[in-house]
Amino acid sequence: MAAGDSSLSICSDALLMLGANSISSFNEGTDAANISDRLYPDLKNQALLVYPWSFSFKKVKLAKLITTPTTEYRYEYQLPGDRLGPPRAVYTSASPGQRPSKEYRIFQDKLLTDYEEVYVDYQYAVQEFEMPVYFVQLLKYMMAWHLSYPITDQDSKAQYWQNVAVGAPSENGRGGYMRTAIQMDGQGQPNNYIDDYALIAVRN
Repeated sequence: MAAGDSSLSICSDALLMLGANSISSFNEGTDAANISDRLYPDLKNQALLVYPWSFSFKKVKLAKLITTPTTEYRYEYQLPGDRLGPPRAVYTSASPGQRPSKEYRIFQDKLLTDYEEVYVDYQYAVQEFEMPVYFVQLLKYMMAWHLSYPITDQDSKAQYWQNVAVGAPSENGRGGYMRTAIQMDGQGQPNNYIDDYALIAVRN
């Protein structure tokens, strides 16, 4: 984990990359501080959501509400308040070997279903001190990219830092340091493989 890192240190380092002065507070009144304060929260959440980072997941059992859906389903469950986007997987049991279930609907901040119990995997708004070093570095490059034009008024610098962060537009956000960060994140994950797939079983 990147102990000691914060939203302020990430934005300050991004400003230094642009040749600007660092900031000591988001409330110091400078343009750099105000712009960083406005841009960083959304950029951080976007960076977390564009890829299923291994460090950004929680597994929880949802609380069943006493209220019930008006139509279609029997139960509604409260989704976690720190989630980013919809759940990545929904299960009906905590037992090992469960396959994700698909009979549900997300409605506002609730999950509607007929299941008696619901467990979810979801991405959450990770705090900076919980982030691995490679993701903190990615955020610095992405902030440098988004701060480039408002701070330097130079399109060429914005283009340069975009290439550093995520590569050329033709790479669909998977180039540059983003590719490196994804590779680092995947080093501790097993390779996926197809198991008990009916079509393969028939062919064999």
